[in-house]
Amino acid sequence: MAGGKETPRQKMIGMMYLVLTALLAMNVSKDILNAFVTINESLIKTNANFDEKNNVTSNAFEIAMLNDERKTKPYYTAAKSIRQKAKDLDKFIIELKSELFQHVEKLPKEVADTLKLARSNSKDNYDIPTHFLIGDDPEKATGKSIELKEKINNFRKDILGLVTASVKKPGAAASFEHGLGLKTDRVYSLFEEMEVSWENNLFYHVPLAAVIAHLSRIQNEIKNCEGDAINLLFNEITASDFKFDTLAAKVVAPSSYILAGNEYTADIFVAAFSTTQNPQVWLGDVDSVTNKIKGTTDSTTVKVSRGIGNYVIKTSSEGLQKYSGLIRVKSPDNTYKSYPFRSEYMVARPAASVSPDKMNVFYIGVDNPVTITAAGVAPSDLNPSMQGGTLRKASGPGQYVVRVSGGAQATVNVGAKINGNNQSMGSFKFRVKRVPDPVAYFGSKKGDDKVSKGELQITPGLTAKLENFDFDLKFDIKSFDITMAVNGGIATESSSSNRLTSAQQTMLRNAKTGSRIFFENVKAMGPDGVMRKIPGVNLKVRN
Repeated sequence: MAGGKETPRQKMIGMMYLVLTALLAMNVSKDILNAFVTINESLIKTNANFDEKNNVTSNAFEIAMLNDERKTKPYYTAAKSIRQKAKDLDKFIIELKSELFQHVEKLPKEVADTLKLARSNSKDNYDIPTHFLIGDDPEKATGKSIELKEKINNFRKDILGLVTASVKKPGAAASFEHGLGLKTDRVYSLFEEMEVSWENNLFYHVPLAAVIAHLSRIQNEIKNCEGDAINLLFNEITASDFKFDTLAAKVVAPSSYILAGNEYTADIFVAAFSTTQNPQVWLGDVDSVTNKIKGTTDSTTVKVSRGIGNYVIKTSSEGLQKYSGLIRVKSPDNTYKSYPFRSEYMVARPAASVSPDKMNVFYIGVDNPVTITAAGVAPSDLNPSMQGGTLRKASGPGQYVVRVSGGAQATVNVGAKINGNNQSMGSFKFRVKRVPDPVAYFGSKKGDDKVSKGELQITPGLTAKLENFDFDLKFDIKSFDITMAVNGGIATESSSSNRLTSAQQTMLRNAKTGSRIFFENVKAMGPDGVMRKIPGVNLKVRN
């Protein structure tokens, strides 16, 4: 804070800035930003899938209204209100993304409205998004994130109120409330090791690529909440009131973003089914006109139990993977009705991150704290190792300490336990450097400076300080000489510590105005145990 003492939180924020700056300066920065682009595109596709599924449920409500308006209308009215509120909040976030692109990319609104994140030239910009969403003071946000937070809270409250008022099935409303996302409470930040606000955790000093991905994830939660709410309302209507022509194909996967080598799983089912009659799930390319599979049909891969087909396939090739097929259900007249489905998932190369908490290098002879993370992997399942140094576990999740003793480069290898097997998540190379030399000080003076007679009398000796360095390291002065003119000649007195000897004190007491005093041959030792000769201090005595 300007004009005041820096708080611990401000120090931490400053450290975060250094870490982000270091990361963005590394070669891996482009990969990290592109990973956010990939995740954002996957979320956009998932949001489109949610829209389709919610439209299916909405269409089922329309048919139910035709069959029994009196029974259906209260739930239909509540569902329509929920859909409108979700649409309004989703529209606000779409406009928020456009405003971000307008500010960061300096684009007119009509261009920003259609700009895709992949085509952004400023994915790494975090200053403008932070100012736009948070404001100038991270402790008290005043930007657009506050308006977003208020709208999310209102949406959550309104949806919960509509569901609670409409759903009569015992425990259903309470279960919905328990699983309802979109929470904006304060959260514990593992990086900062303290509680921070929802908006600060998501948007403070975060690059544009990550901000857009966060907003897409919030849209995902909105559509998911919308779907859960209207499905819960729809289920309040007795299933026997509807004909089988209201059935619709569903594909639900725990995740559409999969690490290469791992399994992709998905549940494929129809919205309503008989517990005594399993549908058939056929995989293949479906003709949209004839509603039949073209070419080879696979009717054995998807195993069906209690009306739900479970699709499991080992992933290998990276990139977007698509599949489609038919769900065949036997109708009361003993004929089969077919319901087409299509879905997709993204297979990505395993990715991890090793973030040095201080700088983008490892320093010789000192503890270098690092944070190691891997997408989708719990910190307890990480198994890192190191070449060119040693790596030991620290106290916090994903936190480690690196020690190097020499060389020009060190490598951190990250492994992770996934499905019982250790899988490589990547290797990361870092430069190795010696801790820079400290600067010698005589009281408040360094280098070539002027000193008063009073300061000469009260200063006990020399100190050594590391300037513009993020590690809190101590250097000890081990010896130094004082040289100055005495009685027409040049005299030198030595000290074997950091303090003035009695002879040196006498020299300084007798120094006259205009005299030159040279602190020379200064030697200091740091935590690496290496003795260093550092530049001294040259002083001129003033009145």
